[in-house]
Amino acid sequence: MTYVVLLGDSVFDNRAYVTPAPDVVHQLRRRLGGSGEATLLAVDGNITRDVAARQLQRLPGDATHLIVSVGGNDALGHAGLLNAPARSIGEALEPLADAQAVFANAYRVMLDAVAARRLPTAVCTIYDTHYPEPQGRRVNAALALFNDAITRLAFARGVGLIDLRLVCTEPADFANPIEPSEQGGDKITAAIASFVAAGGEAGGRSAVWI
Repeated sequence: MTYVVLLGDSVFDNRAYVTPAPDVVHQLRRRLGGSGEATLLAVDGNITRDVAARQLQRLPGDATHLIVSVGGNDALGHAGLLNAPARSIGEALEPLADAQAVFANAYRVMLDAVAARRLPTAVCTIYDTHYPEPQGRRVNAALALFNDAITRLAFARGVGLIDLRLVCTEPADFANPIEPSEQGGDKITAAIASFVAAGGEAGGRSAVWI
């Protein structure tokens, strides 16, 4: 039987934001039906390093697929950079490039730990936020740097990629600017189920799921 484990942050651990509607893990269980099970190890507020340090330590021995959605909280930790003064665009990009490098290193360590489990794996990009403008436009532009790190590392390791930027595209997909609603969760679990139904990545080559 298929046994999907969800790792990461509140993109999956969104119960607090949608109750009494079903959260992502319950939506996924319903979508898998009698052909599979799902467990939530993702924790609201966790960052990339928590996946390997805490969540993987609780991985069920009979897990068959791993889905990771993490990085948004890492990016939030650098949010102050958007209000930092700079004399030029080039100067403004320097601290953002540093933040990207720190994140890429943390994500590399995490993804290597996940890949070491040798299970079909998909990672998720960080979706575009729904902050009011002009904040939303600026935040999403900065998030592109973090998503570049995620996609490069996923492709280099041949794992699947669920591009949440193309999954959650409507305001109704969000319970607040950064958490998925019931509608968003339904779309996310549809992409996960498609990845699982296809058997996960094969031959060390990545595929993108939306």
